[in-house]
Amino acid sequence: MSFILNDHPGLKDPVMISSWSGIGNIGLIAVDTLIDQLNAEELGEIKPWNFFDPQKAVFKDGLLHELEFPKSKFYYNRLPEKDTVFFVGEEQPGQMEKMYASGEKAYEMARLVLDVAEKTGIKRIYTSGACVTTSHHHIKPKVVAVASSEQLLEETCRIAQAHPMSKIGSEGGEGVITGLNGLLLSMAKKRGMEAACLMGEIPDWLSRAPFPYPKASLSVIEAFAKIIDVPVSATILEQKIEEIDKVVEKLYEKFPDKVKEQYDERKSELQPPGPITKEEAEWMKAHLDDFLQNLPNKEDGEDYGDDQKPT
Repeated sequence: MSFILNDHPGLKDPVMISSWSGIGNIGLIAVDTLIDQLNAEELGEIKPWNFFDPQKAVFKDGLLHELEFPKSKFYYNRLPEKDTVFFVGEEQPGQMEKMYASGEKAYEMARLVLDVAEKTGIKRIYTSGACVTTSHHHIKPKVVAVASSEQLLEETCRIAQAHPMSKIGSEGGEGVITGLNGLLLSMAKKRGMEAACLMGEIPDWLSRAPFPYPKASLSVIEAFAKIIDVPVSATILEQKIEEIDKVVEKLYEKFPDKVKEQYDERKSELQPPGPITKEEAEWMKAHLDDFLQNLPNKEDGEDYGDDQKPT
């Protein structure tokens, strides 16, 4: 067995909310923050040996203490309405330095998460991540949803006040969820579990930025809070959002007037974000990539805020 469960808490009709690292670490920050806010207890972990190389060796008093690996941990909380199991993965197991999970390791990781779900009586799984759209960073990010059935999609959108992916401008109602967030949904459905993904909206040009996007994480947190019926702090992530907003605004102010004028058209409520067309993608590449490539680093005195990771 490649996972360890520290306890078997006997949860009542639980759901699982899971996330991995990804674009803007939107889902990872959202789920990790919920764990912290709800004082969730550690349930167990997936053993890292077959998935990751060690990040570093930890020494104490001059002696090797342990090898440190990316963590893949489960937490749980008994809640008044829905007992909840949380899963957070600091990294996605991949191949050839890819950002997203791929190959045999990805399927094995998803299989183990689902094994734990079955062992704890879970019949519904949520994943969380990022949805790249032609939105504007001044606008509150929407939450975009997909699900394994029309009934679950309708329920999720109604309770979480989310938007179906088909309404956000995906071409022909189709879209793609990369990495383990998408893989877990598919494998859960094959096991007869209900599955849905809630994604925080991130402007396309920021999807390549080397810093998190907690503004979208907050939208995802608010959506999950409605689903599991728990309160969240009004100031949650406030400091991190302010830190990143300052960095993003500095980049935005460097846009040439013509580029800024085109980009600001996205703020119009009369013209909601549509699909990222080929022309828009070429425009982004020609005008915006160089801004991101020339970002000042922390050694130059900039602070992007820390990437929040699970403990």
